Amino acid sequence: MIIKYIVYLCIGYRYIEQQYRLDYMNNNENLVLTEAVYYTLLALYSPLHGYGIMKETEKMSLGRLKLSAGTLYGAISTMLEKGWIKALPCEEESRRKEYLITELGKNIVKNELARLEELVENGKKIIE
Repeated sequence: MIIKYIVYLCIGYRYIEQQYRLDYMNNNENLVLTEAVYYTLLALYSPLHGYGIMKETEKMSLGRLKLSAGTLYGAISTMLEKGWIKALPCEEESRRKEYLITELGKNIVKNELARLEELVENGKKIIE
């Protein structure tokens, strides 16, 4: 009987932990994106592979942001896990994977843009 009770407690704890993670992941309004993630999400409004993302982010930032492969693929892995981007189907012989932003990813970008605009507006109020 005690073992059965402990098993129920463990299962209940895992369920609560899982629900907490889902709630946390769905509450994306208070996120602060790194510059690399922000520009990568913007670049992926069109399908791109890793090298294309590097070039597009460098172009958007006027050469200021140069993503290393490690930074980019770490960010891609995290964004895939969070559902912000998706990998597109590719041909079997192709080594290049293309990625595209998801609807959730678009919402993340919109929230970040609103946050950044608020920062700029508040800064202007003080400085000007």
